[in-house]
Order: sequence, then C-alpha cells, then structure tokens
Amino acid sequence: MIPQEPGRTRAWILHPDLTREDTRHAPEYALAEAVSLAHALPGLDVVGQGIVRLAKPVPATLFGSGKIEELRAQFAEAEVELVLVDGPVTPVQQRNLEKKWKVKLLDRTGLILEIFSDRARTREGVLQVEMAALSYQRTRLVRAWTHLERQRGGLGFVGGPGETQIEADRRAIDEQLVRLRRQLDRVVRTRELHRAARAKVPFPIVALVGYTNAGKSTLFNRLTGADVLAKDMLFATLDPTMRRVKLPDGPEVILSDTVGFISDLPTQLVAAFRATLEEVLEADVVLHVRDISHPETREQAADVEDILADLGLSEDVPVLEVWNKIDLLPETDRAILSGRASREDGTLALSAVTGEGLDVLLEEIATRLGGTRQRTELHLPYEAGRKRAWLYEQGVVQGERRDEDELVLDVLWTPAQAARFERM
Repeated sequence: MIPQEPGRTRAWILHPDLTREDTRHAPEYALAEAVSLAHALPGLDVVGQGIVRLAKPVPATLFGSGKIEELRAQFAEAEVELVLVDGPVTPVQQRNLEKKWKVKLLDRTGLILEIFSDRARTREGVLQVEMAALSYQRTRLVRAWTHLERQRGGLGFVGGPGETQIEADRRAIDEQLVRLRRQLDRVVRTRELHRAARAKVPFPIVALVGYTNAGKSTLFNRLTGADVLAKDMLFATLDPTMRRVKLPDGPEVILSDTVGFISDLPTQLVAAFRATLEEVLEADVVLHVRDISHPETREQAADVEDILADLGLSEDVPVLEVWNKIDLLPETDRAILSGRASREDGTLALSAVTGEGLDVLLEEIATRLGGTRQRTELHLPYEAGRKRAWLYEQGVVQGERRDEDELVLDVLWTPAQAARFERM
C-alpha cells in the first residue's frame, strides 16, 4: 500500500500529442506546463506523467484500446485517483475513460477552471469563475455521472458551484446562470463607477500583460513596493491589482497587474474575464512581459499577442516588450540579448528580481507617454457639459474659446484618452 497524506489526491498527467500542423508548442513543454498547472492546484500529488502520441483521436475513448489497458495498469499500480488530460476531452470520452480506469478525469479546461475557482478573491472574480464553470458543466451533462454529485468543497473537480449538481438539467443551470449574471452586472456597475472615479484623476494607465508565470507580479512589486502574491506558479495572480507609481522626471501613472495568459485558454474563461481584461484596453501603455529564459518564449509571446488581438487592443496603444528573467541566462546569452533589446525599438531586457534594467524601463514608459500625446481641436455644443468637465478633470485642455453656437477646445491627450472620450 502506497502511503498517502490525508486529504490529498494522487494525480497523473497525460498530454495527448496530436500530429497536427497547427500545434504551436512542443509536446515536452506542453506536458511541463500541464504539470505546473497541476502543482498550482492545492491538494494534488502528481505521481506520474507522460506524452501519448495520437495520429487520430478515437471518438469514444480518445486513446486506442491497447494504450488504455497499458495506462490502466500503470494507474492501478500507482493508486491514481485523478487523471488530468492536457487537452479537450468530450463528455462521452470522459465517461468511458472513467469507467475503464476507475478514476476521476479532468481535461485542460476543467483543470484551469479548478485553479481559477481556488484563486478568485474579489466578488467579481468569484462570479465570473462560477459562470464559466456552469457554462462548461452545461455542455457536459451526460447520464451516469455519479461521482460528481456532491457539492463543491475543496477539490470540486468542476462539480459546479453552489447547489448545482451534475445531474441537474440544462434549465436549472440556465436559471442559475441568469441569477449569477444579474449579480455580476451589479458588481460590474460598481467597478465602472470606480473606473469613472479613477478617470477623474489625470494619471495615465500602464498595464502589465504576459504569459502566466512570466514575472509580471514580481515586476509589479518591484516598481510599486506592493506585496502582490508572486510565486513560481501558474496563475499566481488572478484578480487585477492597481497601484500608483511616480516616473522619474515624469508623470505619476497607475500600474495595473493582470491575470496571466496561457495557450488554449478555455473559451468560457476568455468570455468570463473579458470584463476584467478591459483594464488593458483602457491603458495608455501596455507592457508585454516575457520570460526570456523559457525555451518557448517566442511561442508564449505569440499566444499573448493572439489574445490581445482578440480583445481588440487598439494599434494606437504603444506596446513595450519587456524581456524579463535575464538573470537566469548564462552571461554570454544575457549580453547578446541585452544588445539585441537595445537595438530594437520598444524592447527592453531586465530582471524584476535583481532590478537590472528597471531604470531604463521607467524612462521608456515616460518617453512613450510624452510621445504619444496628440494635439487636436474639439468642437462641443454648449449642452455637452459632462464631456467638457471630463476633459478638464483629465487635465488635457490647453485652451478654450466660445463661438456663437459651440465650444472650441484645444486638447493635448493620449490615444487611450481620445478613445475613452469617443465612448462617452
């Protein structure tokens, strides 16, 4: 009998390596990321892992019968209780594999939902995760699912939040989704009021984005003196955090730390966290933080760029590429990369841990904020008092004159401020 710590679950990670041309990440790195995801969830002991090469998924069981039997023997010997499949698994495949292996099974989406459920702290984050979990569960209503009947508690294995159980029908789930959506609307309205209050303070917004575990929170803490959770762990930060920072010989800015991106982010979570990531769309400068020491740093950067494009980030917003973790590179590689970064416009090499290169980053942010301001002439009708007041609160009005039937304002502002004004 293998000794096991009470309250912990023995897990095995499988990465199905499908022979597809559109696969961006190498299977060994994809498996390593899946293992990191599992370690990010409290209560799991990863007792085994492996890559399963698949020319073509089997519709009923994903894997072939020979591989299923081989894995069943391994799981039985290791006393595995939970198998995590790093990829999509249909409800039918999940049910059949659970029967054959006598274990619980989670696919990639289910695992990420579990992590988000464990990490969400703000009311908005909790509601968004609950809605995403319910939307995911709604697609997986399959008869004979009996092991998920209990309510969520600890490792819920996407059993659904609150009183919803797996055998609840779609109507019951839809009713709960409507209730959660109403609650979320109230929370979002409150957040919009807070955002409107921040808009009255003429501070530009600088948003940190990047692949999960790229070091955004460490950089945020170093720049702001804050104490945001910064661990070598996927999704250490979930709820966005904002702090004020004084740039050297420049303006004060609001620095925003956001949830890390990841490849193949579940569609339910992209939709659920779109509102949270709207902070990025409001930014005057975006810092794309990359773990330059990671073997797949280019692939991770491409994933982040895809998500930013999906969010609709304006091409007018400057994006600075921050090559973080240069302290983890050999001396020769560090010198080469630092030289490359210095030659490429909008690219900086630094270490959030040691502080190397941070002064150059702050100077570049100040330069971008100054350089992006554009002068324009606005014509407003006299009844547009609210818009006029907002412009003065932002501190962008350089002069004003009154014509016979309108106000003419000389405005110096950033593209982000111009976009916010257009949306008013």
